[in-house]
Amino acid sequence: MKVVIIGFGSIGQRHCKNLLEKSNAEIFLSTKHNIKNFKNNKRIHNLSSLEECLKNQPDIGLICNTSNLHVETAIKLAKNNCHLLIEKPLSNSLKNITPLLSLIEKNKLITLMGFNLRFHPCLIKVKQLLAKNKIGRVIYVDAENGSYLPDWHPEEDYRKNYSSRNALGGGAVLTCLHEIDYLYWLFGDVKEVSAITGKFSDLEIDSEDLSSISLRFKNNIIAEVHLDFFQRPAQRSCKIVGTNGTLFCDFNRNIVSLYELKKKRWKEIMNLKNYNLNDMYVAEMKQLLNCVRTQKKSINEIDQGLKTLKIGLAILKSAKSRKIVNVT
Repeated sequence: MKVVIIGFGSIGQRHCKNLLEKSNAEIFLSTKHNIKNFKNNKRIHNLSSLEECLKNQPDIGLICNTSNLHVETAIKLAKNNCHLLIEKPLSNSLKNITPLLSLIEKNKLITLMGFNLRFHPCLIKVKQLLAKNKIGRVIYVDAENGSYLPDWHPEEDYRKNYSSRNALGGGAVLTCLHEIDYLYWLFGDVKEVSAITGKFSDLEIDSEDLSSISLRFKNNIIAEVHLDFFQRPAQRSCKIVGTNGTLFCDFNRNIVSLYELKKKRWKEIMNLKNYNLNDMYVAEMKQLLNCVRTQKKSINEIDQGLKTLKIGLAILKSAKSRKIVNVT
């Protein structure tokens, strides 16, 4: 199988490493990034342009460049019958998404959005517990994702990272859209949003570094979501309150706990003490390769990525207008 990777920053390199270790894929790049860790591998070909890569008729395209270029890149690949993994978010606007969807349908392409948390065992366990009605009817959710942006890639100047730059699709809302995606995965469509976003820290960035979000789902579940770029130590968690109990997922410690209302006690359901976070990305890549081989739909196709993007854009619109915004 042939794979072309567009964008060779940290996530592109992670996917490349996982493909080399977990598959026999032949990999095509067109990057000016330093590839010293890969250049001696005979399965990697760094060519002069994307067009040169496409001449090799790759089966799959991994879109790992900046968010503002995702759709433009996806259209080029879809025209060449490449199945697609598109890193989150789908884009930073709705421009040209309709023609992309038409191409994908016409060429019967497999798509997978790069929301790796859907492959985290703790989140999968939470979804299973909700399906078993372990806490009754869900009423309220509190999700948080806060960490210090310069710590994400200490070897890089954070000010040059796409997350720091609004024009490239950065900012806390779209960069940390994982939380919005998994809440949509767990609870369905969002009806309306209200949000406050802005630049509050001393970080040298031109995008928002904090977002405080309220979501009302169509099933009347209410979720409060906090996202930030400055929190130390990092905190990532989700509390789900139901009529018969509460679920708590700590993504930093990889623990899922259940409060049983009748017994009035917390019970640890999962504790992955030595969990390797890269395992999420490996599972994600395995699913993509398997879906392409079998022509089966993925867990998170582009239509779901579009729904998540629309929620993200509604959050930004709400913050700008200081009004509740309906998600269409």
